[in-house]
Amino acid sequence: MKKTTKKFTPRGSTKSSQGGSWSGKRKNQQPKKVNKTQSAPKSRPKSKAKKTVKQFIKGGGATRPKVDHQKGPDKLKIYALGGLEEVGRNMTVFEYGKDIVILDMGNQFPDEDMHGIDYIIPNISSLQGKEKNIRAVIISHGHMDHIGAAPHLLPKLGNPLIIAAPMTAALLKRQLADHHEKFTPNISEIKSINKVYKLGNFKVNFFAVTHSIKDAVGLILETPAGTIIHPGDWRYDLDPVDGPKTDMRHLAKWNKKNKPSILMMESLGSTQAGHQGSEKEVYNNIQNIIQNSNGRVIFGTFSSMVERIGQVIQISENSGKKVAIDGFSMKANIEIGKAFGFIKHGKHTMIDISKVHDYPKNKVVVICTGSQGEGRAVLSRIANGDHHYLKVEPKDTIVFSSSVIPGNERTIQYLKDNLYRQGANVIHKEIMDVHAGGHGKIEDIKLLLSEVKPGFLIPVYANHYLLHESAKVAVSTGIPRSKIFVADNGQIIEFDKKGGRLTNQKVDTSHVFVDGLGVGDVSQVVLRDRQVMADDGMIVVIATIDRKKGQLVQNPDLISRGFIYMKENKKLIEETRSTAKKIFKENLKGGVDENYYKDRIRNEIGKFLYKKTQRRPMVLPVIIQV
Repeated sequence: MKKTTKKFTPRGSTKSSQGGSWSGKRKNQQPKKVNKTQSAPKSRPKSKAKKTVKQFIKGGGATRPKVDHQKGPDKLKIYALGGLEEVGRNMTVFEYGKDIVILDMGNQFPDEDMHGIDYIIPNISSLQGKEKNIRAVIISHGHMDHIGAAPHLLPKLGNPLIIAAPMTAALLKRQLADHHEKFTPNISEIKSINKVYKLGNFKVNFFAVTHSIKDAVGLILETPAGTIIHPGDWRYDLDPVDGPKTDMRHLAKWNKKNKPSILMMESLGSTQAGHQGSEKEVYNNIQNIIQNSNGRVIFGTFSSMVERIGQVIQISENSGKKVAIDGFSMKANIEIGKAFGFIKHGKHTMIDISKVHDYPKNKVVVICTGSQGEGRAVLSRIANGDHHYLKVEPKDTIVFSSSVIPGNERTIQYLKDNLYRQGANVIHKEIMDVHAGGHGKIEDIKLLLSEVKPGFLIPVYANHYLLHESAKVAVSTGIPRSKIFVADNGQIIEFDKKGGRLTNQKVDTSHVFVDGLGVGDVSQVVLRDRQVMADDGMIVVIATIDRKKGQLVQNPDLISRGFIYMKENKKLIEETRSTAKKIFKENLKGGVDENYYKDRIRNEIGKFLYKKTQRRPMVLPVIIQV
């Protein structure tokens, strides 16, 4: 394969015929090499230590450890530790013989009934004892559902080799720096499309992918049993702002008679008709909003959408407007975008958020985090009147320039309602195309399948019903249903010279919850308790017993939280107290079996309260012996 020195950057000023771009120069991007893989220190969330963007970018590029080619059974095993039953928690394991390659380490937003949970990460118990077999962790792009779990998982897996495009590596380093004071990741950056990684029984090639973030890559994973094509998150841009349209036809060469290709296709848009919207149309709409606004324009978007942020800054600058940035992750990612040349602006375009009132309102554009309605994110604080410098005013135009992450619909709707009530002009995708999603729709799926022509198809990265819908689309294009495998999380898919099959074998993919400093210490039992307290509240029954006399010192005390307001329900409180008192009516001399009486309080008070209220509060018995 012919070598090249061109650097990797999907969708820059110069594009390849493969739907991405390869710019000729990038300054200040050569990472310093580290000598050896360092042992993983204990993690802690979000270190307060200040680090510059240059420090985030520096320090990667460690050389790959030498590994022996270890032969094993001629079977390729594929299974997902997340991403086949939900949106997020994306992590896929490929095994051949004793060699393991991992794709992505993402987190997942908690469901609404997962009270207090920050996010969910993949369960890696199936990899315990196999850490030395992990040849590499490949990161497809820098979204949190693909890198968010890495700070928790990489140390536990022995700090394996990470392969990622330059900007993805920089975003990953920033995530690691937020969680660890001292941790040097072993990163090899993809500098050239022609670089091939030999990883034991695996050989990895890369290709550029169009997505809603820069430096997204797909991988081609060659094994003796078959060749996997995995675009990661993907879309077609058939009308880009610059450069040629996306083209995936070059991937068809990997489908051979003696070794057919296995396409692992992200399927989030498998129920949406048509093609994904074009970036050019979005660009034109954003330009019209900024140029024609009579007041401030506030853009809420993902901090990782460096290309969109760069466009807003460029349009604002061309329109003679100042730009203020707010949100920690937004500021950090913009600095990373500048370091890679993806964001450019004049010396006087950017202003501090505290200076927004120093300029006419129609000359100010604000770009901030919070488009998903996160409670303490900037846009929510603006809407709630909690922001230090910004209050919603009737002439403000607020733009939601992002897709809705499944599960956040209600939160975002509350945020929109709040903004509408305050008189703001709110623009979102239902009104105008101000965001082109990063995921292919039905016609894009058909186009991808016609261009790649895979021997087998595995729909991935979506809720389980969407995987089945994706399979239906594939069948409509002529792919036999027997060649399509819709798997559950943890379900092993096998390939060998005889073909492929969906097995009944499964690895553990139960949820691992991150709650504050705790990782995995919140179980399903704890979650159920939280759900009960959130749904029906709790009542505490306190019984104080004189051990010598063998009787209650006084009537049981009751404390209600989230169940009833005690001052307005005195009759029910007295009846509950009387019911609890009857439990201790017998002589208690000789000591009290606390577990026995606690069980009785839980059962009898629980039945009594359900009979009276048709509610099931959590009953917490407390027995004090004096």
